[in-house]
Amino acid sequence: MVREKLVELKNLKTYFYIEEGIVKAVDGVDFEIYPGETLGIAGESGCGKSVTALSIMRLLPEPPGKIVDGEIYFKGKNLLKLEPEEMRKIRGNDISMIFQEPMTSLNPVFTVGNQISEAILNHKDIKHKEAIEQTVEILRKVGIPLPEKRINEYPHQMSGGMNQRVMIAMAISCTPQLLIADEPTTALDVTTQAQILNLINGLKDRFNMAIMMITHDLGVIAEIADRVAVMYTGKIVEYADVKTLFANPKHPYTWGLMKSIPRIDKDVESLYTIPGIVPNLFDFSKGCNCCGFNTRCLLADDKCFTEEPEIKEVDEGHKVKCWHIDKLEELKKI
Repeated sequence: MVREKLVELKNLKTYFYIEEGIVKAVDGVDFEIYPGETLGIAGESGCGKSVTALSIMRLLPEPPGKIVDGEIYFKGKNLLKLEPEEMRKIRGNDISMIFQEPMTSLNPVFTVGNQISEAILNHKDIKHKEAIEQTVEILRKVGIPLPEKRINEYPHQMSGGMNQRVMIAMAISCTPQLLIADEPTTALDVTTQAQILNLINGLKDRFNMAIMMITHDLGVIAEIADRVAVMYTGKIVEYADVKTLFANPKHPYTWGLMKSIPRIDKDVESLYTIPGIVPNLFDFSKGCNCCGFNTRCLLADDKCFTEEPEIKEVDEGHKVKCWHIDKLEELKKI
């Protein structure tokens, strides 16, 4: 049986036009998300994860940002063709987002109850009293104690973990079909991280939500994702289900990320690090047509500096963007 796609991105290109030149933050991204599943988006800072999410939400600052090409389908409807008013009805209602920094995303001059109930009142035809009652219930669902009291508190009166729960409460207040979580466990201690991940998983099962989980933490990906898209320099370099990706990574960058994970079952003097740094994205706007990982890859040859590889399906559902997939076994012996 063919599953119906909830979200589908086709050749999405989002560029930033600034004084120094053009930054191709997202450059030809394709993926889909199905109802009730979690897609993990992994990669280093600056690879285009958050810009992809903001493009779906249509929250890019314009200018300097601009979606120059591609299509974003939600339930068969191209979001890029919608008028701003139509998009506002979907944003926060059918598609919601947990932003990366709750302390900067929450408004410090309004109570948390006011901010959550505002989202409910914007999308539901109910009275203010009922919106407050729903807000209390949502705060209870996300594990905030004494929600009747907390509803009248301000963000600065709560801990980082509590504010993250408030952000999640705001995001799920209208029971969205897609929840975009942008680094929801950043800057939290490991105990709170585990609680937040368990909470998101529980909400996914309860409401049958699809989740797009953005993170640079592969431990989070392993814990929560069904499928994974690994991004680098604005492109997806590997795409597979989570078990396949961890058991058999095919791209040198993915392999490098896996090898960098600390292991308690191996005695090593130092952790492996991927050599070099992420290249300057301005280079890709100056006619550079190559594999973006070439300056850091141990397998790179002349072809990697002159031609860009296509992303190809190497096994069912497993896609890789690399010239030297067949040589990766050499790296794995290191």
